[in-house]
Amino acid sequence: MSGNLQHPDRDPDRRQFVAQEQEPFGAVLSCIDSRVPPELLFDTGLGDLYVMRTGGQAVDPVVTGSVEYGPMTSGTPLIVVLGHQRCGAVKAAYQSMRDGKPLPGNLQAIVKALRPAYEQAAREGGADPVETMARAQVKLTATALRSNQDLAPLVRKGSLSVVGAYYSLDTGKVQVLTGAPS
Repeated sequence: MSGNLQHPDRDPDRRQFVAQEQEPFGAVLSCIDSRVPPELLFDTGLGDLYVMRTGGQAVDPVVTGSVEYGPMTSGTPLIVVLGHQRCGAVKAAYQSMRDGKPLPGNLQAIVKALRPAYEQAAREGGADPVETMARAQVKLTATALRSNQDLAPLVRKGSLSVVGAYYSLDTGKVQVLTGAPS
């Protein structure tokens, strides 16, 4: 937020260090939005994060498997589901469902994946239904990962935290919505 970036782990020595093996401290499931690259937002470097990016943090079995990879193979202790302000994918999905007009091509798969968040946002109401839906998507995805049959035992054991967070494009602040580690 302050702009005091450290740019850690981005030099040739780090590249050599992680060339043979990786042990990221976190996994981030984020949006494809060009304004929200997790490595830059969290000021991390090579080998620090597993990063998966999909439109509106939509998940399917391949994405879920990718998120599971770090915690299940190398004990990565943190998963962050990161939504953000003014998400174009969420907005497009919201408008598609609201208006009953399917999106072209495989974009409709994103709409389908975001339907539970749309339905939750419709129940909750609020001044900005798209922002309500974006936050709902983060919470629903984090809850689903937290209760996933393979990740839930790690969460119960305390070796994994699954956090839902929301990034403000205006301020640069990341707000934890759910699952703050103790």
